[in-house]
Amino acid sequence: MQSKRSNSLEPISIINWRWAYFLDETIKKFSIFESSSYPIKNDFLFKESFFGSSSNPKKVILETWGLKTEKIRQARCACLQAGEITSVMNLVISPFNNYDLPFFGADFVTLPNGHLIALDLQPALADDLVHTEYFSGNLKSIHANWQSKLPSGGDIPLEAREYFSPAFLWSRIPLGEEGDKLISQIIKPAFDEYLNFFLDMVRDAMIISNERSLQLLNGQKKYMRYRAEKDPARGMLRGFFGELWTERYINNILFDLK
Repeated sequence: MQSKRSNSLEPISIINWRWAYFLDETIKKFSIFESSSYPIKNDFLFKESFFGSSSNPKKVILETWGLKTEKIRQARCACLQAGEITSVMNLVISPFNNYDLPFFGADFVTLPNGHLIALDLQPALADDLVHTEYFSGNLKSIHANWQSKLPSGGDIPLEAREYFSPAFLWSRIPLGEEGDKLISQIIKPAFDEYLNFFLDMVRDAMIISNERSLQLLNGQKKYMRYRAEKDPARGMLRGFFGELWTERYINNILFDLK
């Protein structure tokens, strides 16, 4: 099957994709900005494979949505559905480095043993008080409100902590009716608040000095290198699509700022 999508802004075609609401909301909220498609080659716009036994093969589909605006270098979403067992949304919004903005990140993953929920405005300069001052405002209370209604996701590795903010919303929730209720009643409104907060920052952001831009660029590159090297989806993607395609996808599409 060949995808009918010819650019990254065209709609995702995965039927019954669990996380469709969140991409739909992202697209809707970006409508206030003048945007264009982010350049993504056809081989990464749509990818299909099969797994499982030869007598009962299961289909896996991965599609990539993306755009860019005056202030956003790349907003892209990796959308994957593998039968009934795995569903993934990996959304990262990367600002241009001449605006003092964090990354927006949402990673929602369904696995056979539950859902993993990660939502954050991730700093490019974790130790810079000017860059991270947004944590101390409304985002702090937004995080406290929603995290208190969710089970914890557990500890994160020490080396990873500089790439997350104090407003990191992180949870492991069960499959079934209980998890569906949490997604509907907690994750959806939490996502909306985080994204609204971020896009308000984007709307108000002003161009910074060349010296400051260089600092941000170095921080952004460090973040992207870390995400590419430590991507937890690497093993799954290799199993579905092979090592060569996976490495090209991770390094040239998902985390392409080097």
